[in-house]
Amino acid sequence: MSSSKRLKIGNAGGFWGDDPLALKRQVEKGHLDYISIDFLAEITMSIMQKQYAQDPTKGYAYDIVTMLKDVLPQLLSRKTKLITNAGGINPQACAKAILEMARGLGLEPKIAVVYGDNILGGLASLEQEGVSFANMETNEEFSSVRNRVEAANVYFGALPIVEALRRWQPDIIITGRVTDTGITLAPMIYEFNWSLRDWDKLASGIIAGHLIECGTQVSGGNFSDWHKVVNYDEMGFPFVEMSADASFVVTKHEQTGGLVSVDTVREQLFYEMGDPHCYITPDVVADFTTVHLSQEGPNRVLVSGIKGYEPTPLYKVSMAYKDGFKCSGSILISGPQARKKAEKFSEIFWRRFEKSVFIETGTEYIGWNSCHRALSHQEDGVEILLRLSVRSATEGELKLFRKMISALILSGPPGVTVLSEGVGKAHSVVSYWPALLPKNLVHARIALAEDLKGSETVLSEPITGSFVAHSTADQETEIIKVGKNEALNAWQTGTGNEHSFYEICLARSGDKGDTVNMGILARSPAAYAFIKEQVTAQRIKDLFQEFCHGRVTRFALDGLRGLNFLLEKSLGGGGSRSLRADAQGKTLSQAFLRQRVQIPAAILKDLPTQNVGDLR
Repeated sequence: MSSSKRLKIGNAGGFWGDDPLALKRQVEKGHLDYISIDFLAEITMSIMQKQYAQDPTKGYAYDIVTMLKDVLPQLLSRKTKLITNAGGINPQACAKAILEMARGLGLEPKIAVVYGDNILGGLASLEQEGVSFANMETNEEFSSVRNRVEAANVYFGALPIVEALRRWQPDIIITGRVTDTGITLAPMIYEFNWSLRDWDKLASGIIAGHLIECGTQVSGGNFSDWHKVVNYDEMGFPFVEMSADASFVVTKHEQTGGLVSVDTVREQLFYEMGDPHCYITPDVVADFTTVHLSQEGPNRVLVSGIKGYEPTPLYKVSMAYKDGFKCSGSILISGPQARKKAEKFSEIFWRRFEKSVFIETGTEYIGWNSCHRALSHQEDGVEILLRLSVRSATEGELKLFRKMISALILSGPPGVTVLSEGVGKAHSVVSYWPALLPKNLVHARIALAEDLKGSETVLSEPITGSFVAHSTADQETEIIKVGKNEALNAWQTGTGNEHSFYEICLARSGDKGDTVNMGILARSPAAYAFIKEQVTAQRIKDLFQEFCHGRVTRFALDGLRGLNFLLEKSLGGGGSRSLRADAQGKTLSQAFLRQRVQIPAAILKDLPTQNVGDLR
């Protein structure tokens, strides 16, 4: 590839269940060299493992076959390559299903498969090699969950995909558990022949992958300034134009909905960021504090200046284990005094289970404060959906709970109804267990779908290094408040001169296990100086004490005018274990933005009237 040419790599999905027409739009609206689709999450792997256990031909994101059927002729004629982790637990079966579908259309695409990440059957031998599989976040011993593990997958990086591209130049690559960023980085390494030790270029590719891996979250979706997105029809899924020097542009196809601006890109940079100085992947450690953004044109943001460091000698292992059962039920309560009546119904209901064996119970008032709790600052609702939830060790313990939901309709205040779907089914809970594994103990495998055994190649040299992470937090607190939320209005003085943080900030939040990551981004340099002084780790801890039962850590990113907070133990266990309506903490950033504070008039006067065009 010419050093002056820009490699176009797009995304057509950020999770299993994303827009099924995204791939079709990416293919038909303009030419791309590569398209990546991310299907996997920690809980998704456990769902696929269950499917595989019941049927050895399953265990992958079967939607990919349908999505490809509509566009495969165009992909092949335009020489656009597809890379996706749709293979899940069973990438070989996924590749075979695509090949069979293609042959039914009279097509013969070359399909490569990346696998070897599924180590569920090899845990015992790896333990004998000295791997502890201790929880990398809590330091709990693996023995506490060892006999309940349902899925265990290593996060491979870009290298196996690069090797498949070099060996066979396939049209489609189906992988198992490869990192979300790795499926985007791989074609850059291959096309530009980047050195596997050019840490800055690799880090740039990782950040490009991070920006587009969640689909339209970088092109107008979930954007704080949602009203600036003029068109939400046929949302434009993003793509990057990568240069050989590793600077790149984030953009989308013309005549599609959405918005790509410095601010939409800034928000996505902060999503699930962690420690910004050391974003660890199997390929490289990226430094998000070095990112520079500038608006190159309408819906075009130039990203440059990224630094990287050698990776660690370890792979991350994502495991899922059985953790009991949970169930929820709801009743709809109407006004007047809907909130008080809902609280009374809750009191009546839980008194009936004073001697219950439930591990955990949950009560939420949807329509009043289910997402933001006491931060809603609202006295009542016209109608409230009372959501009651429990978690237990066995499914049998939930039978009485399910029956007692509908019994509330005749034994409490008036104005209530049970919705037809109000009494939920019991669901098995699968919890997340992250661990670490030396890279030299497990090896990726690649093969061609048409000849899996004959073409199989075992790779023995992953990208490795000796990087050791050291926290770069500028603030943290372990203070845990108890009792009622005395500090929830910490910024309000009652003078009537307060303004919402939304006037001077953008924000985005998301989940990493049981931790909420929240990015708060200032609209101007003066606003950043203000929030850097005002929005401390302790104040965020005080504000969210109803949710956060662990430490709060703050990282300052001066170059991006933003603060990144990690709120530990904030999601009720996270994943499928959580009983909350917002199990991923995505609404907590909105709770922050609605808080009010006295803001100097000079800051309010100096705010930009349009999206930030250049952060220098």
